[in-house]
Amino acid sequence: MQPEKSCEKLSIRVIDYTKDHLEERECIELTRAWSWISRQTVTWIDVVGVPEHDELVELGRQAGIHPLTMEDITVPDQRPKMEEFGSYLAVIVRMLSVEGGGIASEQVSMVFGENYVITFREQPFHIFDKVREKLHNEQSALRSAGPDFLVYTLLDAIVSVYLAILDQVDDRVEDLQGEVLAFADPLALKRIYALKEDLVTIRRAVVPAREVLGSLASRESALIRKETVPYFRDAYDRCIQAAEIAEFSRDTLAGVMDLHTSNQSNRLAEITKFLTIIATIFIPLSFIAGFYGMNFPNMPIVNSPFGFTSLLLLMIGIAAVMLLYFRKKRWI
Repeated sequence: MQPEKSCEKLSIRVIDYTKDHLEERECIELTRAWSWISRQTVTWIDVVGVPEHDELVELGRQAGIHPLTMEDITVPDQRPKMEEFGSYLAVIVRMLSVEGGGIASEQVSMVFGENYVITFREQPFHIFDKVREKLHNEQSALRSAGPDFLVYTLLDAIVSVYLAILDQVDDRVEDLQGEVLAFADPLALKRIYALKEDLVTIRRAVVPAREVLGSLASRESALIRKETVPYFRDAYDRCIQAAEIAEFSRDTLAGVMDLHTSNQSNRLAEITKFLTIIATIFIPLSFIAGFYGMNFPNMPIVNSPFGFTSLLLLMIGIAAVMLLYFRKKRWI
């Protein structure tokens, strides 16, 4: 497969297929891609990057896509949703990825009609490449199904990423919980907040996606065949599972934070108690040392040859008695 032009700002891949035939082109112009649409085949136009405004307007005009849909596609922080505009359905979800030790989220927009699917995404994540590999397999169910099944496959792949990332986050939460139980690490709080931010990012993608898949699974539309509805329900169930894992991980992390705070408070209380005991022991010792340090003449045992030894033994005895008393009270 040879690209028709160099990919500078956009990577546009068009796959036109039936059960017995598949044709693929890469890096063609966005407005030219629409010319591949026909009634006898299913056409997948995959756009990676940020299209120019004029290109989107022209594509929307050619494809009969409502300007509000095109506006939603260009807004990168759009909330996941599903809308039907007569001849097509528009689906917006969020893809998750691991970047720099944290979780990143980006928008994925899909528009599909009677015989086409158009996807818009900013980054070339490889999960869609696996779907493309399935299309190249003549025995795949994708080759004999319609565009609704292709949309299901893409959404199911995104949900699979949700579950895989949640497994990683759940493992990190459990490891952190074990560390906090073992010892009070002062740096644990920073890791707790980092995990909390990751879970917030995940929930903002998973929970709305659950609503989108629920709408697709229960919606009566001419663009969604009856035989495809069970597949959407399966993806919906998996998304519910992902949402439940996210909720459970968030609750567990909240417990870890409470445990860390409690450990830090207990550690501070132990340090305070230790310092208080030392200070309490030194109060009478400081009094004796200060009393005999006033340099008045004729003070008791000052002139005695055993004066220093006697005072030292007295101070040691007072400290020992106080320690025994504290021990008896179980303060130490």
